[in-house]
Amino acid sequence: MYKRKVSISFISNSLDYSNPRLLVLWFLTLVVMVVSGCGGKTENDAIVLESQLTLTVSPVATLTPTPVLSPTPTPTREPPEAALIHYTIQSGDTLSGIATYYGTSIDSLATFNGVLNADQLIVGQVITIPVNYYRKGPEQQLVPDSELVYGPAFVDFDVAAATSGYTGFFSTHTEPVNGQLMTAAEIVQLIATQYSVGPRVLLALLELRGGWLTNPEPPEVAQQAPLGYMRFDHHDGLYFQLAAVANALNGGFYGWLWDDLWLVQLDDGEFVQYAATLNAGTAAIQRALAIGAADYDTWQSELSPGGFPAVYRRLFGDPYNYELETLIPPDIQTPEMVLPWSVGEVWYFTGAPHPGWGSDESWSALDFATGERNLACRTSRYWVTAVAPGQIILSEAGMVWEDLDGDGLLQTGWNVLYMHMAEQGRVAAGTVVAAGDRIGHPSCEGGVANASHLHIARRYNGVWIPAASPSWPFIMSGWLPVDGPQAYDGLMVREGEEKQACECWDAINGILRMEP
Repeated sequence: MYKRKVSISFISNSLDYSNPRLLVLWFLTLVVMVVSGCGGKTENDAIVLESQLTLTVSPVATLTPTPVLSPTPTPTREPPEAALIHYTIQSGDTLSGIATYYGTSIDSLATFNGVLNADQLIVGQVITIPVNYYRKGPEQQLVPDSELVYGPAFVDFDVAAATSGYTGFFSTHTEPVNGQLMTAAEIVQLIATQYSVGPRVLLALLELRGGWLTNPEPPEVAQQAPLGYMRFDHHDGLYFQLAAVANALNGGFYGWLWDDLWLVQLDDGEFVQYAATLNAGTAAIQRALAIGAADYDTWQSELSPGGFPAVYRRLFGDPYNYELETLIPPDIQTPEMVLPWSVGEVWYFTGAPHPGWGSDESWSALDFATGERNLACRTSRYWVTAVAPGQIILSEAGMVWEDLDGDGLLQTGWNVLYMHMAEQGRVAAGTVVAAGDRIGHPSCEGGVANASHLHIARRYNGVWIPAASPSWPFIMSGWLPVDGPQAYDGLMVREGEEKQACECWDAINGILRMEP
């Protein structure tokens, strides 16, 4: 009964997390198909059974300025005073039942929520529950931040070449992904591209948990779920396992980067507080390995020098040999951009800042739909257009990636993702485009979506940049995104005019692209 719609925050901080006594809760959004995080509040990015649970996302409404990602960050974070669960009341809930389930008391609930009337709980009401945690995680830094994201450190890295000398299960494995038979190396590369997660980290985790690179015949369970991510029904297969771990890695990386993540949860339900001296890359790996760790000792063992660090060094050497001085220099400039549709057209703002890919990274994406009513997932007749001049470097499976700095690389500089582009009419890779040139037609291709639309996001040096970043906002034709209290909610504002994200066709969210 008490297993639904739970998020966690801290006094003076906020964290999207899960129920402390469930083994499945927050994992539901981890295994993401080839999707970009669209669908609004009515759609989950994961494959979810009706019997499974959902999360209420409660991130901070306003982000602090984006930090510079330096190789040896000086610890400046202070642990929160307390962690609190935000629980949404469901039909049949009682205060005594909630208190018993979470190991607290009605008096404690009243302390954090004011006077609660046990006989007048309202479905949808959000109450606050204190969460206890007693132990901290290890302080050892595992990898530099530049090794965690699919950025400049991977310009010359080829997954197939790097793994060609290994004769384990990885070397012969193939499986279908979106109707296409792919090798294990191709799947790792696809996940790295989609989620922007470093492939060396993915391979090291795959070897640590599943032995795939060196063991020709791993146990059956390791063949089906090599990362040990088994908290839900649809966990089989390399793609789903890597998608899940990539999503978890991003949750740790960006949660630490934006200072709204302080706890990880182990499979036995225990919450553990991060050490204050970590970097974002290490926080990411600690969070990913918390899933599938039976208890604190198991988790500690995988993070110890003989665990992940030893596997990584055996495969690739010292991770700090690949370290970059900075991922996001403080003096970078945001390219001037225009709205991604033709002058004179009105499109509708359907999704305020939300994750660019998966469910756990920066709120880097925005969604827009045409004025076509009852289109469902049919291909739109309208054109998405380029927001800035550049070169198309990838055009497949609903994705179009545009490079804005002229080097033709996805791992470096500014890149823009146009997602859900129909195959018919989609711009070809290698095409040089000007702002306003045609990119493709909105559809549902490339992943889960509840209607044809454009999902657009940005990365810089592989880092998903928040759309409402105070330092580098995603301004298009003068329209500035503003975060709301939860993903997909929020505003676009320009010169005193305000548009509110809505899954509707209305004056409140219609945006006309005018002549410059």
